[in-house]
Amino acid sequence: MIESSEAIIFNGINLVERFTDEDTGAYFIVNSVYGRGITAMDNQLVRLPKRPGALISSYSIPERILNVTITMKGTSGDDLRKRIDELNEILYTEDNEVPIEFIDEEERTYYGKLDAAETELEKSNVYKAELTFLCSDPYKYGPEETEELGDISTIRNIGTAEASPIFELTAKEKTTFAMISLGAEEDSEYNLIGTPVDLDEVIVDERTVILEERGESLDTWSDSGVKVDGSKAEVTGTLGTDGTGVVVLNYGSPSSDATWYGPALLKEINPIQDFEVEMRLRAESKRPSDVYRIEFYLFDENMDTIGKMAIWDNSQARYQYVAEGRIGDYVGKYENYLISSRNYNFNRKHFHGLIRMRRVGRKIEFYVARTAHGSGETGRHYDEMLIPFTDNGGEYQGDLKYVQIHIGTHQKGTKVNLPRINNFKVTEISEATVDQTPYILYPDDVVTFDHKEDDIRVNGESIFGEGDNPIKKDFGGDYFGLDKGFNEIIVTPSNTFESKVTFRDKYL
Repeated sequence: MIESSEAIIFNGINLVERFTDEDTGAYFIVNSVYGRGITAMDNQLVRLPKRPGALISSYSIPERILNVTITMKGTSGDDLRKRIDELNEILYTEDNEVPIEFIDEEERTYYGKLDAAETELEKSNVYKAELTFLCSDPYKYGPEETEELGDISTIRNIGTAEASPIFELTAKEKTTFAMISLGAEEDSEYNLIGTPVDLDEVIVDERTVILEERGESLDTWSDSGVKVDGSKAEVTGTLGTDGTGVVVLNYGSPSSDATWYGPALLKEINPIQDFEVEMRLRAESKRPSDVYRIEFYLFDENMDTIGKMAIWDNSQARYQYVAEGRIGDYVGKYENYLISSRNYNFNRKHFHGLIRMRRVGRKIEFYVARTAHGSGETGRHYDEMLIPFTDNGGEYQGDLKYVQIHIGTHQKGTKVNLPRINNFKVTEISEATVDQTPYILYPDDVVTFDHKEDDIRVNGESIFGEGDNPIKKDFGGDYFGLDKGFNEIIVTPSNTFESKVTFRDKYL
């Protein structure tokens, strides 16, 4: 037991500071904390006939239980009730385990959630209770650390347990593989994607970027021949750039009976059969009445529609974003839509992510994801959806020759703040033959070997997601940890990546 009036910081909120007011005499005190001492071991025993004692067959470290006794005082009985209501709101975290810190234990963080609360005293304007927090992960953690890596580096883990690293490798040039290993011995643990090749093997490019637009070359696009969905939708206004992407310079003046309206541009490319078209975009609603749509259309040599994808909000009453992925022309609501408001609809203000359509042979895929940003989260995909379509009838096999981008608004809504196309890219896809090895990474591609969550991501997208991802994990590779003490980390191929590792020292 620790007798203390020090603070507990629950999910980033200092509860002592939150509920203490010296002017009124209200306070929050941490009286005692149990559960931060020696960690028990759960030993599994096997007893054999005629053998004294027992054999230890296995062991595990059980969950950690933190018992925290608190006292709260309000200015009155009614004020106390309101403070308890607010405390309940803070402590209620549903299924999520959140960071728990104690001021007297500097740079150590537990992760848990409220499991029980037992009232010890409730009288007038004073309340005393014992709060029980369940930490399914028994470890506590030091601050997050990020260190740059060379091709060979030494990383020190000063914790008392194995740490779980996240390696991030940013490619400087094309490569057929990426590998991270713990030491250089023959039996060293490693993780690997792709295929290392010998000097005499044939290496091929399966991906060739045909077009990439961030707003700098919109003068090579045209507004002639553009067409957007909707019986009363109109193409009006002008697209331009603010230096960070494609934005609306003005929406133009629609006719009186128009519904959706806004600018669009069309670009002709050299015809390609197998392709991937990806748009990275963002929009943020400031009011529930804000509406928008950000779209791309794909057309063949005859201007027949191969497909369309979009992110939009058509509600005046609430915040939302909806994704669409459609094959062919518009023929009716939900007709030919693989992705629509029926399966991808979130009541949130902000979409920052990507939409992507890929065709290889008769297989067509529609993909949408939100992307995250922050430490250890470089472009990580969330709220993903991938829906495949097989063009058995060959109706949508015309070569891709025209691409179109469009940002629109609706006469009945208000305009969203700065909808933006950050990047629009068209890539031609070719498939390597059995005697060829393809490049899997290109300059600026980011590989994340996440040994904390047992995942590998390329540009934020897990290689284990749905769909036929051409990038594969090596069968013998594994998610190794950083041992206590010094660890030699080797990145290969050499001179290919700018690398770093992020981890937290871990303690029992």
